[in-house]
Amino acid sequence: MRLPLPSAAASAAVATTAAVAAALAVLPGPALAAETPATSSFTIADPRIKESSGLAASRIHPGVYWTHNDSDDGPFIYAVDSATGRTVARVTLKGIGKPRDVEAISLGPDGQLYVGDIGDNRGGTWDHVWIYRFPEPKQLGDVTVEATQFTVKYADGARNAESLMVHPVTGRVYIASKDENKGGLYEGPAELSTGDTNVFRRVADVPWVTDGAFSPDGTRLTLRGYFTARTYPWKDGLPVGEGERVDAPWQGQAESVTYTPDGSTLMFGAEGEGSRVIAIPVAAAASASPQPGSPPGASSMTEPTVGFGKGALVLAGGLILVLGAKRLLRRRGN
Repeated sequence: MRLPLPSAAASAAVATTAAVAAALAVLPGPALAAETPATSSFTIADPRIKESSGLAASRIHPGVYWTHNDSDDGPFIYAVDSATGRTVARVTLKGIGKPRDVEAISLGPDGQLYVGDIGDNRGGTWDHVWIYRFPEPKQLGDVTVEATQFTVKYADGARNAESLMVHPVTGRVYIASKDENKGGLYEGPAELSTGDTNVFRRVADVPWVTDGAFSPDGTRLTLRGYFTARTYPWKDGLPVGEGERVDAPWQGQAESVTYTPDGSTLMFGAEGEGSRVIAIPVAAAASASPQPGSPPGASSMTEPTVGFGKGALVLAGGLILVLGAKRLLRRRGN
């Protein structure tokens, strides 16, 4: 159950965000040449999906994207047909504990979907989080499947995270922590184990990240936040240099990103009932050249400076108030 926001300022922030978001919604989207259902923008029509917090493009069902709700919706994963925006399957996971804060989903080279129950609304105090894994269903429809549960800890202590990425070649799992100051990119073991805790180790610094995705060939990593996104060359298990700025769309509470199966398009999603998934062609996404490669070892990635008009700054402030209120309410609810 959603409680009212705890202050007049937060209520005003909601009104401001809603008004500007409504105005932005009527603006024309980026022009796409020869769009197909798999690479076109679409709206999620299922009223059960109110907090879409992750996206993964199906490889065996053209034009279908897997998503899930944030927080404690239950052990449910939804398949959405981008041609219609309608849900064509709801997968119920069994064999796992009660999900706590599901934030991300990624498809591995083994044909299995990896679900990251990695959020921490207490600011990074859970002593462990979980990853769930199950085979992508070959037939679409409502089904219950047996999932494998993996326990995860970070080598340098508890973290809040919203991004889980499985490398499409090596199958190694990565998590990007979310922090207002400096997050981290964490590398999991070569193979996840059910018999022991899986320790993820920090390999790079990252900015504020709400989701990420590898390109289908594994040569690029795209990370997004609320206001910006960047694509980094990927080499020897590390992101390289400062990467390229991506002209990600403004989506309010921007929560997800994935590549289309052919790697030609980035799909950006957000929370909210009837949320829009926006397609940005990769060829048009880069607006800056990559920097020279970083030295060996842990790399550092910095968030670019973004020029906002006065209206955008007001909206950004409103979003910060909303997110702060949301975090406060969740803490009270835990």
